Amino acid sequence: MNAATFQVLKLTDDAADHVRELVENADGTPLGLRIGVKKGGCAGMEYDMSLAYEHKPGDDLVEDKGVKVFVDPSAVLYLLGTEMGYETTTFRSGFTFKNPNEVSACGCGESVELRPSSEASLTGN
Repeated sequence: MNAATFQVLKLTDDAADHVRELVENADGTPLGLRIGVKKGGCAGMEYDMSLAYEHKPGDDLVEDKGVKVFVDPSAVLYLLGTEMGYETTTFRSGFTFKNPNEVSACGCGESVELRPSSEASLTGN
Protein backbone atom coordinates (compact mmCIF):
# COMPACT_ATOMS: atom_id res chain seq x y z
CA MET A 1 0.00 0.00 0.00
CA ASN A 2 1.29 3.45 -0.88
CA ALA A 3 0.98 6.45 1.49
CA ALA A 4 0.18 8.62 -1.55
CA THR A 5 -3.26 6.96 -1.74
CA PHE A 6 -4.25 8.70 1.49
CA GLN A 7 -5.29 12.31 1.97
CA VAL A 8 -2.71 13.74 4.36
CA LEU A 9 -5.21 15.65 6.47
CA LYS A 10 -8.86 16.59 6.70
CA LEU A 11 -10.39 19.89 7.72
CA THR A 12 -13.41 20.49 9.88
CA ASP A 13 -16.03 22.92 8.60
CA ASP A 14 -14.76 25.58 11.04
CA ALA A 15 -11.15 25.15 9.86
CA ALA A 16 -12.18 25.39 6.20
CA ASP A 17 -14.22 28.52 6.94
CA HIS A 18 -11.24 30.15 8.67
CA VAL A 19 -8.81 29.22 5.88
CA ARG A 20 -11.28 30.70 3.37
CA GLU A 21 -11.51 33.89 5.46
CA LEU A 22 -7.71 34.19 5.70
CA VAL A 23 -7.31 33.78 1.93
CA GLU A 24 -10.10 36.23 1.09
CA ASN A 25 -8.76 38.92 3.45
CA ALA A 26 -5.06 38.53 2.59
CA ASP A 27 -2.92 40.91 0.59
CA GLY A 28 -2.19 39.61 -2.88
CA THR A 29 -3.79 36.47 -4.20
CA PRO A 30 -2.85 33.46 -2.06
CA LEU A 31 -3.82 30.02 -3.33
CA GLY A 32 -4.49 28.66 0.15
CA LEU A 33 -2.74 27.80 3.40
CA ARG A 34 0.70 26.17 3.68
CA ILE A 35 1.33 23.89 6.63
CA GLY A 36 4.46 22.17 7.87
CA VAL A 37 6.25 21.27 11.05
CA LYS A 38 9.44 22.76 12.40
CA LYS A 39 11.72 22.15 15.34
CA GLY A 40 10.94 24.31 18.31
CA GLY A 41 9.02 24.70 21.53
CA CYS A 42 9.38 22.78 24.74
CA ALA A 43 8.07 19.49 23.27
CA GLY A 44 10.38 19.62 20.24
CA MET A 45 8.16 20.50 17.26
CA GLU A 46 5.63 23.13 16.24
CA TYR A 47 3.07 23.37 13.48
CA ASP A 48 4.12 26.02 10.98
CA MET A 49 1.47 27.82 8.92
CA SER A 50 1.54 30.61 6.36
CA LEU A 51 -0.39 31.69 3.31
CA ALA A 52 0.61 29.85 0.14
CA TYR A 53 1.20 32.03 -2.90
CA GLU A 54 2.58 29.21 -5.03
CA HIS A 55 2.46 25.44 -5.32
CA LYS A 56 6.05 24.51 -4.52
CA PRO A 57 7.62 21.35 -5.97
CA GLY A 58 6.89 18.38 -3.73
CA ASP A 59 3.96 20.01 -1.91
CA ASP A 60 1.09 17.66 -1.18
CA LEU A 61 -2.11 19.49 -2.13
CA VAL A 62 -5.17 18.86 0.02
CA GLU A 63 -8.42 20.20 -1.37
CA ASP A 64 -11.16 19.90 1.24
CA LYS A 65 -14.44 21.77 1.68
CA GLY A 66 -13.58 24.26 -1.05
CA VAL A 67 -10.17 25.34 0.27
CA LYS A 68 -6.60 24.36 -0.56
CA VAL A 69 -3.95 23.37 1.96
CA PHE A 70 -0.39 22.85 0.73
CA VAL A 71 1.55 20.42 2.93
CA ASP A 72 5.32 20.79 2.98
CA PRO A 73 6.87 17.50 1.79
CA SER A 74 8.97 17.19 4.96
CA ALA A 75 5.77 17.29 7.07
CA VAL A 76 3.66 14.70 5.26
CA LEU A 77 4.62 11.70 7.41
CA TYR A 78 4.10 13.75 10.59
CA LEU A 79 0.63 14.96 9.52
CA LEU A 80 -0.80 11.82 7.90
CA GLY A 81 -4.25 11.13 9.37
CA THR A 82 -4.58 14.54 11.06
CA GLU A 83 -7.86 16.41 11.46
CA MET A 84 -7.34 20.15 11.42
CA GLY A 85 -9.97 22.17 13.26
CA TYR A 86 -10.51 25.72 14.42
CA GLU A 87 -11.84 26.76 17.80
CA THR A 88 -12.65 29.96 19.59
CA THR A 89 -12.71 30.05 23.38
CA THR A 90 -12.82 32.86 25.91
CA PHE A 91 -9.03 33.14 25.98
CA ARG A 92 -7.83 31.80 22.63
CA SER A 93 -8.78 31.20 19.05
CA GLY A 94 -6.79 29.21 16.57
CA PHE A 95 -6.27 26.07 14.57
CA THR A 96 -6.31 22.74 16.40
CA PHE A 97 -4.80 19.43 15.35
CA LYS A 98 -6.05 15.93 16.19
CA ASN A 99 -2.93 14.14 15.08
CA PRO A 100 -2.54 10.36 15.50
CA ASN A 101 1.24 10.83 15.21
CA GLU A 102 1.41 13.02 18.33
CA VAL A 103 3.40 11.40 21.11
CA SER A 104 3.02 14.25 23.62
CA ALA A 105 2.25 17.95 23.86
CA CYS A 106 3.49 20.68 26.14
CA GLY A 107 1.27 22.40 28.67
CA CYS A 108 1.16 25.67 26.74
CA GLY A 109 -0.43 23.98 23.73
CA GLU A 110 2.05 25.45 21.25
CA SER A 111 4.48 22.58 20.94
CA VAL A 112 4.18 18.84 20.24
CA GLU A 113 6.30 15.75 19.94
CA LEU A 114 5.53 13.87 16.73
CA ARG A 115 6.63 10.57 15.27
CA PRO A 116 6.41 9.93 11.54
CA SER A 117 3.76 7.52 10.24
CA SER A 118 4.96 4.25 8.86
CA GLU A 119 3.42 2.14 6.12
CA ALA A 120 2.64 -0.53 8.75
CA SER A 121 0.51 1.95 10.72
CA LEU A 122 -1.43 2.79 7.53
CA THR A 123 -2.12 -0.81 6.58
CA GLY A 124 -2.64 -2.14 10.10
CA ASN A 125 0.29 -4.57 9.76
